[in-house]
Amino acid sequence: MTELVSLGEIERAAERLSGTVLRTPLVPFPADASDGNARLLVKAESLQPVGAFKLRGAHNAIAALPERVRERGVVAHSSGNHARAVAHTARAFGIPVVLVMPHTAPAVKVDACIRLGAEIVYVEPTMEARTATAAKLAEAHGFTLVPPFDDPRVIAGQGTVGLEIAEDAPGAGAVLVPVGGGGLIAGVAAAIKAKRPGARVIGVEPELAADARDSLRAGRPVAWSAEDAGRTLADALRVQRVGDLTFAHIRAHVDDIVTVSEDQIREAMRRLAREARLVAEPGGAVATAAALFRRDALPQVGTYVSVLSGGNVDPALFVETVG
Repeated sequence: MTELVSLGEIERAAERLSGTVLRTPLVPFPADASDGNARLLVKAESLQPVGAFKLRGAHNAIAALPERVRERGVVAHSSGNHARAVAHTARAFGIPVVLVMPHTAPAVKVDACIRLGAEIVYVEPTMEARTATAAKLAEAHGFTLVPPFDDPRVIAGQGTVGLEIAEDAPGAGAVLVPVGGGGLIAGVAAAIKAKRPGARVIGVEPELAADARDSLRAGRPVAWSAEDAGRTLADALRVQRVGDLTFAHIRAHVDDIVTVSEDQIREAMRRLAREARLVAEPGGAVATAAALFRRDALPQVGTYVSVLSGGNVDPALFVETVG
């Protein structure tokens, strides 16, 4: 039986991350006439030093390594935000870092990694190419692999998002979380269900990359092709399959997974910028898109929390979308 990340592990991660990550605010989304009496709070992880929640998991995983192991360096594979978080953490510790990234990764994310001193290795935009290349580099150079999601220390780090929500919004009836590889929702759900068992945890995916929804329905991880998942604007959520460990958490703790359209993602980005003054990348906006446009598929509660997971959006796309 798979051992799930415990509340104690998440609380220890919070101690390890103290002073490194920002305790992000819950920003009230302006009331809308169509929302009835429900309240929406946005957990603004876009305000982290690297622009996304990924710093929590990356730093927790690297900080937990024995010093002699950590000094040899780290390698990670990522479409962008995890890569930047690993590079940021590696720079803080003064250790070597190599990042395996798809050649389709947005330039704004790649450039940020290069500025942090990372060496970039480009591969085809498939999970197989990413994982195989990262594993080879780890073996050849003695680097420690820092997985993007399917790792207990990474999940525990991401779980600190849920810990903060449980403490800062004890009355939240539903917590909406973007799903890519599943690390964020695995950690958030573990924390929420331990601290606020009455709250519902709902995953949100693009309609064009809904492998986690299909996995939850099937009771086992279901993979999408790179071509199919690559159609969505939400580059951070183009993961073809949730991890085995993250799926175990999803199956144990997540109440449902809903999807949003590309138009709904764009409109959520626009409204977050114009009404809440928050910058969201497409993948970061999906949970708020569900809160705004998919209330029909959500539990009817008084307070929703949507996790805005990242704000590292290509400037041209942001201008085109927000206007």
